[in-house]
Amino acid sequence: MTHPVIIAGGGIGGLATAIGLANKGIASLVLEKAPQLGEIGAGIQLGPNAFHAFDYLGVGEAARSIAVYIDSLRLMDALSGDEITRIPLDDAFRAHFRNPYAVIHRGDLHGIFLKACADHPLVSLRTSSEVVAYDQDGETVTAILKSGERLTGRLLVGADGLWSNIRQQLVGDGAPRVSGHTTYRSVIPTEDMPEDLRWNAATLWAGPKCHIVHYPLKGWKVFNLVVTYHNDAPSPEAGVPVSHDEVRKGFEHVNPVARQIIDRGRDWKRWVLCDRDPVQNWIDGRVVLLGDAAHPMMQYFAQGACMAMEDAVALSAMLERHGEDPGTALGAYQDLRRLRTARVQLQSREIGQHVYHPAGAHADLRNAVMRAKSPADWYQAVGWLYGSTGLEGAVSPETVRPRGLAA
Repeated sequence: MTHPVIIAGGGIGGLATAIGLANKGIASLVLEKAPQLGEIGAGIQLGPNAFHAFDYLGVGEAARSIAVYIDSLRLMDALSGDEITRIPLDDAFRAHFRNPYAVIHRGDLHGIFLKACADHPLVSLRTSSEVVAYDQDGETVTAILKSGERLTGRLLVGADGLWSNIRQQLVGDGAPRVSGHTTYRSVIPTEDMPEDLRWNAATLWAGPKCHIVHYPLKGWKVFNLVVTYHNDAPSPEAGVPVSHDEVRKGFEHVNPVARQIIDRGRDWKRWVLCDRDPVQNWIDGRVVLLGDAAHPMMQYFAQGACMAMEDAVALSAMLERHGEDPGTALGAYQDLRRLRTARVQLQSREIGQHVYHPAGAHADLRNAVMRAKSPADWYQAVGWLYGSTGLEGAVSPETVRPRGLAA
């Protein structure tokens, strides 16, 4: 009997990998430590490269049916209230990048992959099954669960996130890097959003050591609110309920129009953002890292989920191509992904520091430079990210062509 590929982690990256492998005829077992499969958080943004991955993974139609197609990306000055720049996401943008830009609720996106996996006979799903370590003998790899149970597979994919147990055994680089940036998230009914801010856009208000983001979700039924404050928070946190008063503390200096967003938020929760430095190696024999376990990044490029899905495409393609030689397959996957994801990791940090949070002359210079850019200039600036599938050399362009663009 052929052993399955074991995937540690049932988040977006793990499930995307499972369905990618299943579509290639490769069986997998997904092990999730939580008692049920699901995603916390709120909205995420989907660049055109995400839709390339959706199509390859066979969920393009489902993703397009529930995404919200925004008209633009808007950057506002949080002090003056003036618009700094706007990138139109119109027909010209879609034609240039061969796909749209959209926003979606993280839970809805996870649900798309969960349904695809649950419906496929080659994917098995288990909850309450945390992988804490692994052994291998050259021919197989054994996942060791927290319960003590041992499960044998042909490969082990560590898709177990920022605090990956697989990474700790493979890389051993300790705890994540704490950024000192604190993010507060809320989702509110659209009728509670100030009327003058109900824009069909992913909007970011940039201010000194802070920024505010908002955009519609779920067919315009709700608005996603995300506010971030560089307050030098010392330790990681995730999803801690907080008061309105705490959220207001970092934004007392911003324009009253933008500050309305904080006043309208409800049930705020706090995250202290973390990432890691890029590493050279994600592979140990028959074990490989994927998604946040391989390259956790700050949120500022809105690419965390997109990079995990690209990983899933590349890994499944390389295992199909080099199925009898897992060492070659994993090496080819790493070669395809390592530098692209490192660039996103490092530039995400830089965006937070030099685009979203500067003050004084630095902010004035940012405004002048960004206001001078035309849509064509922006296309060129982000072409390496949105115009690429991130899979060159892994799959042919025809396998990730658009399957019809939703309006």
